[in-house]
Order: sequence, then C-alpha cells, then structure tokens
Amino acid sequence: MGTTVGGARNGCPQGVVVLILGIETATEQISVAIGGHEGVIGLFEVARGRRHVEMLMPGVEFLCQQTDIEITEIGCIAVDVGPGLFTGMRVGLAAAKALAQALHLPMVGISSLDLLAFPLRYSDRLIAAVIDARRGELFYALYLQVPGGVQRVSELRAARCEDLTADLVARGGEVVCVGDGALRYRDEILDEVRVEFAEQFLSHPSAAPLVTLAHAKALREDWVNPWELQPMYLRKPDAQINWAVRDGGSPAVSRP
Repeated sequence: MGTTVGGARNGCPQGVVVLILGIETATEQISVAIGGHEGVIGLFEVARGRRHVEMLMPGVEFLCQQTDIEITEIGCIAVDVGPGLFTGMRVGLAAAKALAQALHLPMVGISSLDLLAFPLRYSDRLIAAVIDARRGELFYALYLQVPGGVQRVSELRAARCEDLTADLVARGGEVVCVGDGALRYRDEILDEVRVEFAEQFLSHPSAAPLVTLAHAKALREDWVNPWELQPMYLRKPDAQINWAVRDGGSPAVSRP
C-alpha cells in the first residue's frame, strides 16, 4: 500500500493547539506559511528570481509581523524535503533546521510531490505530480484520492519524460498532471497520452498545504528532531554530475 497524504485524524488529541511554521524552497518559488487548528493563517510566496538566500528569512519575519505572531509562539517547523532543485532545497532545509534547533522545536518533513498532489485531493482521476528536475529530467509520483487526502501509488522517481508517459499509458484511465515539470513538457506528454493539466497557480509546491499536512502530523506527535531530518535528492547534485561528465563519465542518476 502506498503512502497516504492527509486523511482522517482519528486518535488526535482534542484541544491541542500547535502553530506550524512551514518553509518550502524545493523549486524556484519561495513559500512560507503559518497555520494551525484554524487552517492557514498567513502565506508569503515569491515565484521569481531564485533568490532563496536573500528572500527566505526576511519572508519569515514579514509573515510573523503581518500575522502578529511571535516566532516563539511556533510549536513545530515543517519543511519540504524534496525532491527538487538542490540549491533551493539546501537553503530551505538549513534555515528550517537552524530555526528548530534555536527554538528547541521538533520538525516535520513533507515531500514536494506530496505538496503538489494534495490540493487536487478532490479529483477522482489519477494525479501525476511532476517537478522539472532540469538536465532533461523530471521528478514525479502518482496519486489517487482517498478520504481526506491522497495516496501515493508509485515510487518517487527521477526520470525522463518518456518514462512518465509510459507509466501513464500503462496505468490507463483519466489523468490530471500538476507541477512545473508537467507544464514544461506539456506538448511531449500530450503527444503520448491524453491528460488534463492543473492551473498554473498550482504548478509549484506551496507552504500552505505544507502547514496543513504538518499540523495533522504534529497532533499525532509524528515528528522528528532536526538532526534526524534527511532530504530526498533522488539523484546527485548537478555539481557532482558536471564533474563526472568532465572526467569522461556519464551523468549518474540515483533511482529510488
């Protein structure tokens, strides 16, 4: 059985209020949110420029100011653990871990592909969450609707567009694709399989579903210490790939 994202909260303690700070930087977008039992309280997003280092912490400070929430009121730090662009992931994870350690808080890690799929949880179609991995590749996973969320029904993969389309053809049925990778390879996907595409505003993972999913985990105390949280790279960083090519090898891709 696959991983369920969201779903019912049976067994959650009643009356427990946990404020979550969510940090998402796995793609070109920077996304920060604060949320709790009442849902998402505030959201800050910038989708241009790839200025993760310069924008992330000022974004956290701005969000706290606008929501009138002190950073010391946060009870848990949630972060996107990938897969995604190496530099952005590294910035987000480092900042999230530093905050968690400084504030002595637990952490929750959520996959970027889960964050893409969750907003489509009301669709009865097969959901393909697809992130542009650059170098002619995609990160993707497939999901189906379950009560209150979605269930991952495939492995998280680093693959080429033809691998994705072959997977979709083999599974059959109606499909909706979401993510910047799906939009970038839209024509190639449509050449092989009939699918629909989610709206542009859903094309990046967002910290809004991150805090929603993390809050459900926090209520169950399903969290980890900062030093236990590990990223999902799925392949070697581009710098290592470039060195391999320079030394006469071929780009090595780690498959899950």
